[in-house]
Amino acid sequence: MKMPEALTGPYTALDVAVEDGVAVVLLANPPVNALTTAMMNELSWVLDRISETPEVRAVVLSGQGKNFCAGADLKGRAETIKGPGDLPQHSRRTRECFHALRECAKPVVCAINGAALGAGLAIAASCDILLASSSATVGLPEINVGLLGGGRHGMRLFSHSRLRRMMLTGLRVDGAELYRLGIVEAVVPPDTLMHEAMALGRELASKSPLASVLAKQTLNAIEEMSLRDGYRYEQDMTAAIARTEDAQEARQAFLDKRAPVFKGR
Repeated sequence: MKMPEALTGPYTALDVAVEDGVAVVLLANPPVNALTTAMMNELSWVLDRISETPEVRAVVLSGQGKNFCAGADLKGRAETIKGPGDLPQHSRRTRECFHALRECAKPVVCAINGAALGAGLAIAASCDILLASSSATVGLPEINVGLLGGGRHGMRLFSHSRLRRMMLTGLRVDGAELYRLGIVEAVVPPDTLMHEAMALGRELASKSPLASVLAKQTLNAIEEMSLRDGYRYEQDMTAAIARTEDAQEARQAFLDKRAPVFKGR
């Protein structure tokens, strides 16, 4: 599939391609894909563009090479934070990068191919569906370098005790344990991870784009609501999507025992 014009680079810290309605976004800052200012800016930019690019209906996010993202770019920290206002700007940029993933209108599959540490864990936790390779490791090592970070994002994935152990000791969790804990949908050999992620991406892309966008928007909105308020909101969104042409097509295709043809309206 031709790259939509809205998503063409140039990129300095990402590798972006589109296949079968799925945007494949690879973190690309060798050797460990540390999260630099350039990577944060480019990732936020491309996710916002993907949100408003109808040719793309799902995203697969992974890392180039043997690492997913080994955390913040500590080597470049001195260049980034030089004077008054630099730290708040950097903190805001970092927050918004993670929010860009969570708020991307299209579902994001995270394929954790190696180390996802600190900021890398926060990136993974901001995605919708997680897969891991058998070589994946997730952790919060900031305590070992005199920093903090990623704990609140980690709370979306890990239990109270495990998260605190990770943050207070730097414990890393491997792919098999991530699967045992129910944090990832599957743990697969490294050479099949992207195949599995793309298969899931294509499945997501095959659904009604309107329903998919509204479903993710609804899940984000109700995540911290009460049961009563959250379910009421979900019912209202269900009523709204039921009036669309795509919903009518889905119901008719079910009756006709055929694959639906969605038009995004």
